[in-house]
Amino acid sequence: MARRRWLPALRARFTPDRPQDTETKTVTWTGGYTSTSYAGTSNVWSTEGRADGWDIGRVVTEGYERVVWVYKAIDTMGKHASRLPLEIGSGLTEDGEFEEVIEDHPLLRVLNGRANPVETGAQFRKRLSAQILLSKRGAFVEITRSNRGTITRLDLLPPDRVIPVPDPRGEYILHYEFTTLHGEVRELDPERVRWIRDPHPTDPFSGVTPLEAAGISVELDHLSRLYNVAFIKNDARPGGIVAVDTTSLSDREMDRLEARFLPGSEFAGHVSVVGSGPGGMNYVDLAARPREMAYEHAAQNSKIEILAAFGVPESVTGNASGRTFDNAEQEEYGFWIHTELPHLELISNAFASDLGDLDRAIRFDTSTVEALELPRRKRRAEAREEWEAGLISADEYRRRAGLPAFNNPHTRALWISPQKAPVPARPEDAAALGIAGPGDASGGNVPQLPPGTGQSSPNAPLPPSPEAAGGDAAAVVAQARAETDQVSAPGAAAAAVASARDDVTSSSGPGAAAAAVADARQEQEDRIPGDAAAAVAEARGIQVKALPGGTQGFEVTDDDFDRAEEAIRTALAPLFARQEGVITARLRSPRARKGTRFWKDDGPTDTRGGDQPLDIERIVGTDRWLEEVQVALSRVLVGLASAVAERTAAAFGTAVPSSVRSLITVRLLDAVAGAEKATRSFLTSLATLLAQGQTVTDDLDDLVALVRTAFTDMAPHTINGASEAAAVATVNGTVEATAAAIGPGIVRTWVTRRDDRVRAAHEAVDGTTLPVNTPFDVDGFPMRFPGDQFAPLHLTINCRCRLRYRTEGDPQ
Repeated sequence: MARRRWLPALRARFTPDRPQDTETKTVTWTGGYTSTSYAGTSNVWSTEGRADGWDIGRVVTEGYERVVWVYKAIDTMGKHASRLPLEIGSGLTEDGEFEEVIEDHPLLRVLNGRANPVETGAQFRKRLSAQILLSKRGAFVEITRSNRGTITRLDLLPPDRVIPVPDPRGEYILHYEFTTLHGEVRELDPERVRWIRDPHPTDPFSGVTPLEAAGISVELDHLSRLYNVAFIKNDARPGGIVAVDTTSLSDREMDRLEARFLPGSEFAGHVSVVGSGPGGMNYVDLAARPREMAYEHAAQNSKIEILAAFGVPESVTGNASGRTFDNAEQEEYGFWIHTELPHLELISNAFASDLGDLDRAIRFDTSTVEALELPRRKRRAEAREEWEAGLISADEYRRRAGLPAFNNPHTRALWISPQKAPVPARPEDAAALGIAGPGDASGGNVPQLPPGTGQSSPNAPLPPSPEAAGGDAAAVVAQARAETDQVSAPGAAAAAVASARDDVTSSSGPGAAAAAVADARQEQEDRIPGDAAAAVAEARGIQVKALPGGTQGFEVTDDDFDRAEEAIRTALAPLFARQEGVITARLRSPRARKGTRFWKDDGPTDTRGGDQPLDIERIVGTDRWLEEVQVALSRVLVGLASAVAERTAAAFGTAVPSSVRSLITVRLLDAVAGAEKATRSFLTSLATLLAQGQTVTDDLDDLVALVRTAFTDMAPHTINGASEAAAVATVNGTVEATAAAIGPGIVRTWVTRRDDRVRAAHEAVDGTTLPVNTPFDVDGFPMRFPGDQFAPLHLTINCRCRLRYRTEGDPQ
């Protein structure tokens, strides 16, 4: 009762005005290890003391020491806990490894070295593991520290002689009461004790043990074995009986025959002789009866239920008979994932507060566990298939396989099957891979468009759009199956592009964004107050005076646009070629096909197929390609804009103002946005074709052919359109921004080609002269320059108009 002395006082504190109830206990005990419920005995948390009635001594004696399957399950889990060392580190890599490993730590010296004077760290961990599995209360570890606070010793306390005392002030634990072998009660501070248990769902002061669920099976196995042993010791049945004629036998001889029925296992299988009628002789076989067969069935069921409660398959205990190699391997992997790893984490996490650094973590080192390599082997196999298909590079495969990357042009590149054509990951890798072409605007070599893709004139009109994006998917699949080479006909793919462009056309104007920008600029000009307005006017007057007089002006020529367009096309062409290879490889990737009807089963046991559709959005990867378009064009457009700004400033006899860079950046963003818009339209149309195509075919080759047809038919038109739009926005936008930064005295005139191809709307503004930053009114829409990205598509596509810049007052 010494260990219960805190309960009455605790009750009196929390219920001072109520008379104390008489403590009653209702114990339900069936002879096994079933739960014990208490009525009227509760702790400060108002939960039953469910662990108080757990007899750990009887559990060990009748469960762990006598029932072979209980012993084997606990021994199997405990051996792994004792064999594997613990490690401490910080940070995690992609493979789940520590970025930094702490080799020397006081906690490791006791857990991996010597825990206390009579136990090594391995012995301590095995006993700790067993106590967690056997004790309903859990395990209690006492930590001893030096004067400097360093951990020097770990001791396991007997769980049946430790009681956690709740704190009446609301804290979780006030202290632990430990009763020694001599009956002395020690109070242990919570900081000195690590309480490790598998938590109970309702009682925070109790744990759970597999023996609760398997209690009846343990009891049945134990008692049935005792019954069988007792039956064998007391069984008087001989192996057989021979009946003979006893009419001629004396009483002494009959007594001698009856003495043959002696009990004991030493007489098992003997043949006994008994008397029968005159002249008769019979033999009776006393072999196995249904009773023995019933014992065997009960023992088998008990074994299955006990091992299931612990989560330990029989093959892990050493008996893998009746299982294939794959089944045994999968059972061992399931044991580690669902049973052993959570058990090891329960132990290691109990010492996390003793690491001294919040960024550090402690865990068991499972790198030598072969069963845990199963998912890694599968990931490496899938990565190897993706590498062979050209979806990932050799360096990416090596990283997934845990190998260092070579990081050279050949290992960084994607090698597209089946021709194994290299696609460089960086522009500077192109020369090393032998696919370098003419220099771009910045002077470097860039990859060239593979032969056979075809290019059309940038000013050539696009074909009409007879149908919506995607068109008739069945017809496109049939066309792809025929492997037509008629790339001159736009087909359904080009129609998808034309339709996407038509969708952009709006009769409502360039949208709220452009109007808001124009209004903001006009309001800013109108609102410059007092002295600030005078200062601005004076500064502008100085700039105007600095301009040389009599200049003949500056006009953007066709060569400017052609050079810009060719540079942009050269940057986009290899990107689209890489898109085709990567999207094709993704279609063939095992990861993309797994769980879909496009998966080809690898034998009757292959269950990776299914009826789900392909994830087209993931295969196309629109967002990733838009990012690559932005990166690819940024470098090219910056070089183009710098050259155009210098030529514009030189035409007016001045240097490029420093303030022009921010204005040019805005124009370049417009140009990149236009190219991204065209690319998005192309990829959206391709995704629509693939989504419709997989509804009419189950052959993956048809979808691959559909992708190739789409790139052959649609990509050249998309590249030309995107290059033209980006070139117009870059050149015209840069000239406009540079002229505006040079001075307000510069005006520009809209000039058309004055032939029969000029639009009526553009012909109406031909010869109109306005100051820089003042938009032209073209068919009711404000346009900053020809090809303005904010204008409707029908006013900008294939536009050949130019602007002629001059100083105000100079002749045109």
